[in-house]
Amino acid sequence: MTSKERYKGVLEWFEVHMPVADTELHYRTPYELLVAVMLSAQCTDKRVNMVTPALFEALPTVADMAQASQEEVLALVKSISYPNSKATHLREMAQRVISDFDGEIPKTREDLMTLPGVGRKTANVILAVLYDQPTMAVDTHVFRVSERIGLTTRAKTPLDTELTLTRHIPPALIPKAHHWLILHGRYVCLARSPKCSSCGLAPWCRYAQKNKLVSL
Repeated sequence: MTSKERYKGVLEWFEVHMPVADTELHYRTPYELLVAVMLSAQCTDKRVNMVTPALFEALPTVADMAQASQEEVLALVKSISYPNSKATHLREMAQRVISDFDGEIPKTREDLMTLPGVGRKTANVILAVLYDQPTMAVDTHVFRVSERIGLTTRAKTPLDTELTLTRHIPPALIPKAHHWLILHGRYVCLARSPKCSSCGLAPWCRYAQKNKLVSL
């Protein structure tokens, strides 16, 4: 099977079976999404969604976050992984948004990555979800699933995976494909026990073929 055939089969399957795919993080504004994505690093979306209602009730705007004390923010995010550093980054991010961007969440990767606590993955999520830009955020699920299916081959870094995926996936599909791969990794293509027997992608999956889990 060629790479082109594999991508075609995988993307067409997702379009049919998962026509609607979006982030599972709860948010109402660009500020809320940015905060939620920052909190989700090495933490589950489920846990983040448990914390953010009280956080956004207490600090509903980026200005409120910028003016909050470290202790106040820490108390609100203490059940999240790495709460001390995340509380610091949230406050510093908000202060930078106020001072450098007139209180508006930036709309370019370069500007987003000037914010404390915001790396390439977080910036790509914001651009894809809020602005439907063709940016592929590579988290642990996307990295693992892409390699296992065969969309990438011996990718060494998330950037390797990102560049390969964006080279092969049509730009209009990239924002949705990001969620396809995340959700597939979260619920089907599990790290330790992938559910190959019930996976619709098996006919195009390199792992399934290698392990003779699908008839060719």
